[in-house]
Amino acid sequence: MSHLMNTYGRQPVAFTHGKGCHLTDTEGKTYLDVLSGIAVNTLGHAHPAFVAALAEQAGRLLHVSNVYRLPQQEALSDALAERSGLSEVFFCNSGCEANEAAIKLARFYGHKQGIDNPAMIVMENAFHGRTLATLSATGNRKVQAGFEPLVPGFLRTPYGDLEAIRQVVQHHANVTAVMLEVLQGEGGIHMAAPEYLRGVRQLCDERGLLLICDEVQCGMGRTGKWFAYQHAGILPDVVTLAKGLGSGVPVGACLAGGRAAGLFCPGNHGSTFGGNPLATTAALKTIELIESEGLVANAERTGAQIRRELAAAFAEVSGVVDVRGQGLMLGIEIDRPCGALVGRALEIGLLINVTHDTVIRLLPALIFGEAEVRELTEKLVPLVKNFLQE
Repeated sequence: MSHLMNTYGRQPVAFTHGKGCHLTDTEGKTYLDVLSGIAVNTLGHAHPAFVAALAEQAGRLLHVSNVYRLPQQEALSDALAERSGLSEVFFCNSGCEANEAAIKLARFYGHKQGIDNPAMIVMENAFHGRTLATLSATGNRKVQAGFEPLVPGFLRTPYGDLEAIRQVVQHHANVTAVMLEVLQGEGGIHMAAPEYLRGVRQLCDERGLLLICDEVQCGMGRTGKWFAYQHAGILPDVVTLAKGLGSGVPVGACLAGGRAAGLFCPGNHGSTFGGNPLATTAALKTIELIESEGLVANAERTGAQIRRELAAAFAEVSGVVDVRGQGLMLGIEIDRPCGALVGRALEIGLLINVTHDTVIRLLPALIFGEAEVRELTEKLVPLVKNFLQE
């Protein structure tokens, strides 16, 4: 009997190994992985160059401490700064830790502005993590219930409503930052309109606020650009990353620039494991392979192909509300709860996810190609049609 704490509704399957975009279970059955560990396995499974880099590093050094210089960490900070346009990086182990660092930055910034009780504007249907602060910033009462009292200092507005942000700022002089996901994942695969993002950036500039973009799920090339905010041509003050950054090795990052640069000093924040040699080697190799294999362009091209094919297949299907997303972060909205599809997809060798109760979420690895697109459509389209006919 397992002594695991009962925190996950697990599917009745266990995997022994993977290759590319496929996984094999303990019974020898193979599955097309269209979830990639919830946007984590950027390079798919067992990428030979990635495995070799990890093995080499593991044979030399796994961990020392952040009280010493770490060359891989310095190289990774340079690589992320170059691609993001921001100027400094703090490394941690996960997305919620990256968002915790961003929240601390915003509060620290507020106190330096003479604000004793700084507040942050966050969005409805947002998801920023499960620690107490990130849970409080999250816009989902289902995951908050039972963990009150929540952390104060978060003011919520509808996602995509610039005027609502403007009104909150006008009536709350203690606002120091606006935090949002450029593409809401847990909230149902909703992309912020470019004009909205540009408006938020302008408002933050006018009011001296920090703009924080949570790219934990949508960053690292998944939307067809290195960072989703680049579709709108803006530059945030803070960006958070994790998931796909290390292709399966836990690593998170909080990037800062503009008004947020230079705020933290020694003692203000830290992490025991954050940015250790193994994790930063994984992230450096991920970036190298994304570029050498053209995976950012592939995410844009293949994602557009999936959207076209699914939109055409479901065009006349009653019950399919929308096919949407950007790059390889896609959602199919159904007019009813469809969580049962996860188990049914498993039976036919397809790994998918349902979020926000009614949205089939597809997050394939960035190596997803035409053969995988065909396999996906051949399996998913009849599965959804049969479900809607019940």
